[in-house]
Amino acid sequence: MFSGRLPAGWDKDIPVFEASEKGDATRNSSGKVLNAIAKNVPFMIGGSADLAPSNKSDLTFEGAGEFLPNQYGGRNLHFGIREHAMAGAVNGICLTGLRGYAATFFVFTDYMRGAMRLSSIMHQPTLYILTHDSIGVGEDGPTHQPIEHLTACRAIPGLNVFRPGDANEVAECYRTAMETTDHPAAMVLSRQNMPTLCRTKYASAEGCAKGGYILSDCEGTPDVILMGSGSELNLCVTAAEKLTEAGKKVRIVSMPCLDLFAQQSAEYQNQVLPPAVTNRVAVEAGLQMSWDRWLGLDGKFVGMHGYGASGPYNLVYEHFGITADAVVKAAGG
Repeated sequence: MFSGRLPAGWDKDIPVFEASEKGDATRNSSGKVLNAIAKNVPFMIGGSADLAPSNKSDLTFEGAGEFLPNQYGGRNLHFGIREHAMAGAVNGICLTGLRGYAATFFVFTDYMRGAMRLSSIMHQPTLYILTHDSIGVGEDGPTHQPIEHLTACRAIPGLNVFRPGDANEVAECYRTAMETTDHPAAMVLSRQNMPTLCRTKYASAEGCAKGGYILSDCEGTPDVILMGSGSELNLCVTAAEKLTEAGKKVRIVSMPCLDLFAQQSAEYQNQVLPPAVTNRVAVEAGLQMSWDRWLGLDGKFVGMHGYGASGPYNLVYEHFGITADAVVKAAGG
C-alpha cells in the first residue's frame, strides 16, 4: 500500500460480459466491476453522498462491512449529502496510500469541482464514480441532467474522464484507471440500459486503454467516421448499419476517454482518425466543445446545445434529435 502498488491478482475477478441486445446500464456494470476489484484490493475504501443504492457503489462482498462510529473496520463510507466534503475526504484517504473512491450523480460534480481539481494537482488516484450521466436520467428534469459537465470535467488537466459505451468498456476503463497511480479518474455512467456489444463482431474493449479505438471498420478509405461515447456509441452502431446498407463505407470509433486519446502518439491518432477523412460525426448527449479537435472544420456534432427536459429518457432523446437517424443524416446518408 505504501509503495503505491496494487496486489498481485487484483484484477483476476474482473468479469467479461456476454453480448446482449438488452444489455445493462453502465452503472450496474460498474457496481459489479468495482466489487470484483475491491475484493482483491484490501486497501480500497469509499462510499457515496447518500446515493449508494442508485449509483451501485456499495461494496457487497462478505467482509466489506460499514465504516461507522466505533466501527472502523468497514469499507463502506456514508458521507451524507455533502459532495464537496466527500471529495475532500477521499482525497485525504488517497494521500495516506489507500485507494479511495467517491460516488454521486454526475450533475453534482458542480459541488465538488474544487476538490476534483485538487485531486489532479496532488497527483492522487482518486476515483470518482458518477452516474446518471446525461439527459437519459429519467423524469427528474433539467436540474438533474448534466449537459456541460463532460466538457467541464475534461477541462481539468490530469483528470481522466471515462464514459464507457458498454459493460466490457466499463471493465477495461476501470482496469486502466486502477493502473494509473498518479492521476484521478472519473467514471461517467448511465442510468439507462445499453446493448453489450459482441466482441467477436466488434473490436476488443482493450482499446479503452488508449482512450479511443476503431470499434468496426470498412474496406479501404472510409466515406465517414462515426465517433461516440457512452450510451450514444450504440447510436453510431445502428447508424453505421443503415449507412452500410445504403452503400457507404463506415468506420466507427469508440472514444471512452478523450483525455487518454489526446495523449497517444500522432501516428496512432492518425491511424484511428485519418486526416484525409474529414467527413466525421461525433455523437454525445452533452456539449460539442470537447469534440472540436477531433471533428475538424468539416465535422458535424449530434448532441446537446442547451438544457434538457423532463420525460422518459427515450422521448427526451427523440425530442432533442439525438437518434441514429440524425447520425445518418449528419453523415450525408
